[in-house]
Parts: sequence; structure tokens; C-alpha cells
Amino acid sequence: MTDSRGQRSIQQLVLKVHSRCDLACDHCYVYEHADQSWRARPVVIAEETLGQVALRLAEYAANSELESVAVILHGGEPLLAGPARLRKICSELTRVLSPVTTLDLRIHTNGVQLNKRHLDVFREFGVKVGISLDGDRAANDRHRLDRRGRSSHDRVLRAVGLLRLPEYRHLFQGLLCTVDVANDPVAVHDALTALEPPRIDYLLPHSTWDSPPPGHGRGTPYADWLLKIFDRWEEQGRPMPVRTFDSVLSTLRGGPSLTEALGLAPSDLAVIETDGSFEQADSLKTAYEGAPATGYDVFRHGFAEFAQHPGVRARQSGIAGVSETCRRCPVVRSCGGGLYAHRYSAEKGFDNPSVFCADLRGLVEGIAERITDRTLHPAVTGTDELGRAQVALDRMLLARVNDTLAGHPDWDAAWRVLLRLDSERDTAARLDAVLTHPYLRALLLRCLEGPADLPQLMATVVAAAVLTETDTTLGWQQPGRDLHLPAFGTLGLSAPGRVECAVTENGLHVTGTRRDGGRLDVEWRPLWTAAMTDGTPLLVDDADPYRACYPVPVAAPLSPGDLALFGERLRAALEAPGRPPGSAAYLGTTITPLAAGTGSHLSPNAPGALGVAVDFEPEDLVHALPLLGRRSRLTALRQITDLNVPGTGAGRLLDEASEALGRAAVSADRATVAEELRSAERALDRLGALPGAELTETGAHLAEELRTEWVTLHG
Repeated sequence: MTDSRGQRSIQQLVLKVHSRCDLACDHCYVYEHADQSWRARPVVIAEETLGQVALRLAEYAANSELESVAVILHGGEPLLAGPARLRKICSELTRVLSPVTTLDLRIHTNGVQLNKRHLDVFREFGVKVGISLDGDRAANDRHRLDRRGRSSHDRVLRAVGLLRLPEYRHLFQGLLCTVDVANDPVAVHDALTALEPPRIDYLLPHSTWDSPPPGHGRGTPYADWLLKIFDRWEEQGRPMPVRTFDSVLSTLRGGPSLTEALGLAPSDLAVIETDGSFEQADSLKTAYEGAPATGYDVFRHGFAEFAQHPGVRARQSGIAGVSETCRRCPVVRSCGGGLYAHRYSAEKGFDNPSVFCADLRGLVEGIAERITDRTLHPAVTGTDELGRAQVALDRMLLARVNDTLAGHPDWDAAWRVLLRLDSERDTAARLDAVLTHPYLRALLLRCLEGPADLPQLMATVVAAAVLTETDTTLGWQQPGRDLHLPAFGTLGLSAPGRVECAVTENGLHVTGTRRDGGRLDVEWRPLWTAAMTDGTPLLVDDADPYRACYPVPVAAPLSPGDLALFGERLRAALEAPGRPPGSAAYLGTTITPLAAGTGSHLSPNAPGALGVAVDFEPEDLVHALPLLGRRSRLTALRQITDLNVPGTGAGRLLDEASEALGRAAVSADRATVAEELRSAERALDRLGALPGAELTETGAHLAEELRTEWVTLHG
């Protein structure tokens, strides 16, 4: 989510509640690296400090209209605060934040102290528990000993065992493992998967160019280690998400990064120490003394000021924020220059590739080679096959979301509705219409991270019930005042609260209770819909909460009159007599208004949607449609199959050839046509000169299709 400046909002807070630890891990960035500021900090966060943190975060969430915020209780070792103090912390955060946003509480712990008294507190407040464990006993005890030099392994396994009990299982968030290439990677992974965690995350050991990791400069030991685990994970059938791998898989297919350690996604994280100081990411403690410091604290500053700190902005600048070496690298979209802290050197600051540069490239390219689908996909031959493949992808994501959310009572009820809809042929076909809504995919990807986006997913299931005319009743806690039903419109609530949506033969009936116990009032705002002369439906969606997925800002929701005017102008442009036939065949029929003056754009993650500036000129849109249609087709194909080995240059050459041919096809100027055909020919010739393994059969089919089009246009 972005703020009014177009900058990523702060949505995660690492809150240090205890600054000491009961283990003496020799790879710990807090105690064993360059920054030693922990020595001057209070051992435990004071009640006054906690209260100010809660007030500052609530103020920011309200002003930024955040649907949810995540607060991760951290340390040191947060369990040392004790069950009673942790309950006070959770209670205060819940009391202050729940009236303004959905609070996603988590705790990250070494697990040594975890007992049922802690877990009863966490169950009361829905606190998800992540545990650090480096694998089997030999691997874990290489670094993770207590202050008496004793193993922590059995105590951590006892903690995991508690989290696997039925009454606490829903609190288990996953395991975090720090990579040590001296350990057997398969033994480490098997030990972790045997515990059946909901997810696993492998972290590279914190290092810099001034303090490189073991094995640095001798091949790619970290890539080799992780790829052995990737192969084992694949062999197991990917039994649980592994965030490192999932992020690479996502970015290789054009999707978002899932971790700050990889990819170009902007940081949305703040850290607050036990004394109330705002800091940047903890990993910066690896770089130099004072590296994460901002000079801000919760008594004098708010989150909005923290978000403008130069260090925070530096980690939100995408491709512009990485080194020149990284910008030239073919895997930069997946690697993202690596974790910001790992780029540091005393000579050049953070203007370097990651100290793990060779390993990150080896990992990305190794995964790309392993997952490339080289077979000819039928979707390359027509729009119907492509549409079916997109629905299949959304269904697969929905099944993974259910694996993540299963056990939440509201979601379990919604999942039963979806299963019922999918069991009948008539309703299953109409369910697919909801699953093909272009902004659903962004929602599903967010839901893979946890329940924070569950309210919108619940609203989507209600929309499916309305479309299929299926009697059902679903309820959930609605954090904001806008309850959006995809493809239908938005229910404006008088306040956040518990809502109940009942679908009957008489339509949709919404009731609810405000957080203060009062009754919710509801106001309906429909989206603009129409049918074109050929019967194709056209939807203008200016309200979906996940529509801000374009390279330019979206417009604010339009007034009813402006919305209708925009829709009618769109319909006229899309049905213009001079429009090239078939030019919008792959564009879909959901149009989202963009900010004035921004033109027309596709989103890489919203198949079937087109963004159009509110002040568009119809003739400009007509002229842009052929190229947009070509780009949309290539984007959609890449979401469901491979045209080339991900991360290689072949994909860029396919784009260049397609773009040049598209411009040649619509130009009336002979000189322009000739120049564009020369550009297309150069790109196609370079494609032909590439090693045969870089293009898949689908990509080769597409290249031959483009060559045939070139011959036709060349005459």
C-alpha cells in the first residue's frame, strides 16, 4: 500500500520488548556484529513506551487508512518478558489499534522458554509464533548454544511440539533457519520438514564486503547448498511454502517479491527498540556501529516522519536503489541486489552488489533452469486455452490459500461455500467468472502470507454466492468502512465492526455490529457495467482495494456521474469503427481509471485488466489498443508457462520483436513501417542466434509466429 506521495506505507513493526537473550548464538546480528547499541538499552520495554508506540502506530494507521498492520514482538528474546508482561503488551496493542485497523500480532522467538502459559496468552490475542531452528541437532548446535555452552535443540523441539498440539496449531507461523554451508543441507531440510511447520525460511548469514561469509570467493557454496534443498523440496512435492524459493519462483514469473532479502519490492518495515527509538532493519547492525539508527523516537516523532527518513527511502527505490552492476544483471528482478545490509563496504557504503552476488545469481539461474517448462503450451494457440489456463492458476492459488488459512472459523465457513459452488456444473462455471476477476490474484498472493487480508477474501466469496444465487450466510470482522464485492460494487459501512452477509433468493442483506456495540448502517455504491454491441460485458472498477498494481497511480473513486461518463466514453472508444480488428482480444473487460495524464497501462499481476487515465482521449486509446493487446497476451502467457528460460535475454528479444511489429502494423507512414520492420528483424535475428536451449517450445512457436507476421508485413 502506498501513501499520498506514492511511497510504500509502513505496515510492519518489529517491536523490541526485551533486549537480552538466553542463548549465545555466535552468528547473532544483535550481539555479535558491528552495532553494539543493545548495551545501553533498557532490558524490558516500559509501559509508558509501549503506550506511546501503540498511540503513534494507531495514529499512522488511521491517517494512512491502513487495512492492517503487523506487529512482531522481538528481542533479544521476547519470551524473557514473561507471560504476564506479554499479555499486558498484547492487550495494550489490541486496545489501541483494533478500533482503527486489523492488528496482525506475531512473535519471533528461539523457543527455549516457550510453555503453555505463553501459548494461552498468544491464543487469547491470536499471536502467530515463528521459531528459529537451524536443522538437526548437529546443525543447530553449531551456533545455537546457551550461555553455559549447552545445546538448545531439545528445548526448541519441545516448543515446536507444543505448537503442533491441536489447541495451538493455528498459532504456528513457521521455522526460520540460518544457512551454514558446513551443515548437510538435505539433513537440515529433512529435520525441519519432519516438524511439519506451516512454512520455512532460509536466511543467508549476515555478512558484508568487509566481513564476508565463510567460503566467500570460492565458487557459489550458498547457491549450491540451497539448490540441494530446492531439489529435495521438489522431490517432496513442496509440502510447505519455503519463502526464499517462493520469492524466486514468483519474481521469475513476473510476480512480486515475497521477502526484503530478494527482489525489488520496497521495504515497509520499522523497528522500535525497548527505549522507544525508531530504527531501520535490524540486519543493518551487521554493517557498522549506528547503521540502523535514525535519531527518531516515539516520544518526539511519528511513523510518518520515520517513513521519510533517507535510510528508509533508500530501501524503497526499487531498481534505482541498486548498484550499476546490479542494474545490468539479467536476474536483478529476482535478486534485487540482495539484502540491503549485505551490500555494505567501508569504501562504497551500500553502493555495491550483495556480498552473496555470485550465490544469488547462481540460485536464481539454478531455479530458473529447474522449473522451465519446455513443452508447447496450448495457450499459445488461442484465447480460449489461455483463459482456461489463467483460471487454473487462480484455482491453484486459492487451494494454497486454503492451506494457509485453514483453521480460521470464518474462512472455514467460506471454504465450505466455495466447495459447494464448485460441486455443481452450473455454479462452478459462474464461480470461474469470479475467479477470473483480475485483481483477485493480488489478493490471493497477499493471503498466502497470513490472515490480514481475509476480510476482502470473505467479501469475494460473498460475491461468488451473489453471482451464483446460492443461499449462504458468512460473517467476519471488517476492519475498514469499505466492503468491496468484486465485479459488483462497494458497501459503505458506518464504522468498522463485525458484519454478516446473507445471500437469499431476495438478494444480499448485510447487517453488523460496530466495535462499540452499535448497529452498522450500510450504503451501496455499484460499479459501472455495460454490454458492448457484441454482447461482451464491460466493467469499470474504480474501487477494488487491490487495483493499485499499475506502474502509475490509480484515480480515486469517481462520482456516479463521472463514472458513467468515463464508462460511456470507454465503450465508444472500444467500439470505434477505425479500431484494428482483434486489437483488444487479449485485454479483458475490466477497466480501472488511472490518475489524469498517465495514459493507458497494463498490470503485470492483474490479467484481464486495463488501466486508462481518467482524462484519456478516445483516439489515443484506439491507437494504443493494438500494442496493449499484444503486451497483454505475452504477459498472460508468461503467467502460465515459459517462453524462455527465466532470467535470460530471450524474453526481452521476443518483446522487442512483438512491439516493433505492432507499431509497424498500425502505422500509416511508410518510413516508420520500414524502420519498425528493420527493428523487428534485428530482434528476430538475434533470437535465432541464441543457444537453442534458451527458448522453450512455446517461445519458439511464438518466435516463428512473429517471423511469419514480419514476412506478411514486409510484403
